[in-house]
Amino acid sequence: MKFAASPRSSLGVEWELAVVDPSTGAIVPRAWELLEAIDDKRFDKEFLTGMIELITGVHTTTDAAIDELRGMRDKACAAADRLGLALLGTGTHPTSKWREQSQGDDPRYERVVRKAGEWGRRLVIFGVHNHVGVEDRDKVIPLMRTVLDQLPLILALSASSPYWQGLDTGFASHRTMLFQQLPTGGLPPMLVDWGEYERTLDDMLRAGVIDDIGEVRWDVRPSPALGTVEVRVADGAPSIDDLAAVTALIHCLMEEASRALDAGQPQRHLPSWLVRENKWRAARDGLDATVIVDEEGTLQAVRDALGEAIERLAPVAEELGSARSLAATARVLERGGSAAQQRAAYARGGHDAVLAEVLEAMRA
Repeated sequence: MKFAASPRSSLGVEWELAVVDPSTGAIVPRAWELLEAIDDKRFDKEFLTGMIELITGVHTTTDAAIDELRGMRDKACAAADRLGLALLGTGTHPTSKWREQSQGDDPRYERVVRKAGEWGRRLVIFGVHNHVGVEDRDKVIPLMRTVLDQLPLILALSASSPYWQGLDTGFASHRTMLFQQLPTGGLPPMLVDWGEYERTLDDMLRAGVIDDIGEVRWDVRPSPALGTVEVRVADGAPSIDDLAAVTALIHCLMEEASRALDAGQPQRHLPSWLVRENKWRAARDGLDATVIVDEEGTLQAVRDALGEAIERLAPVAEELGSARSLAATARVLERGGSAAQQRAAYARGGHDAVLAEVLEAMRA
């Protein structure tokens, strides 16, 4: 399998948003109308008729990617205002019912529903996907394993989906629990090298598990056509600050890991059971999670691990043009993350307060 040439630690970001009625906050099936009003190829349709995706160009710094997305956000919000619409960026919609949504007119989405049935139709979910360039395909699998080791930090920082169809799910990221129900969703196999990845994909194609490699929707996956590792585990970002925080964290972690590989540092990764447990803990408890950091069972609060990561990654961020965006990580950590903010809003005024808060966050 060919792996495209890609500049090391180049960056592209995809940001999924719900199209909603600003008076009720409910999802409305008007994505095509909004896309026509925006009239910009960087904006695209998505799985639902009430959903759009913002796709950046290729950047060399985190801050430049976030600046582009801020401009795209402003353009989309202005077009939405003209149409009497609004945009919302949480990992799940707090109140809209999945049975009332319709899927986009695309063979890829039709296959999801045909194969996964109601589990596919339940995917009224929104995420942030980060593509980080890798210059050598032999680095791809070790970089994926490093991201999986750090996955609870990424997921906890981004967790923004505590509510589902009007109910508190008990999870900070209910989106995570929904998406991993797809047979090719969730955690990837703990691959050893590129050769094993090729064999795995070949076996899946021959067995009819997938019709093309794009149907492998792992939390972290190679994107051979782009020459990137794509990190897909993050919940939707309610605001530019949330978007900057998770993007900077992923970008800096990937560059740090790439430097370690170049320096020949020993690679020791967490076993699959531990990665899976940490993912579940981060999905349930968000920034309040305690994760397992080694096979001896050592525990650490996610807040402490993130604080250490922010301090450790500061020099990388300076060199990578991520300092401004990484500072957002500290702000999200200090205020408690979107899941906690939504629950605090609900305590003040129910779902009306939640929807008002996340609609306002989109414009902040």
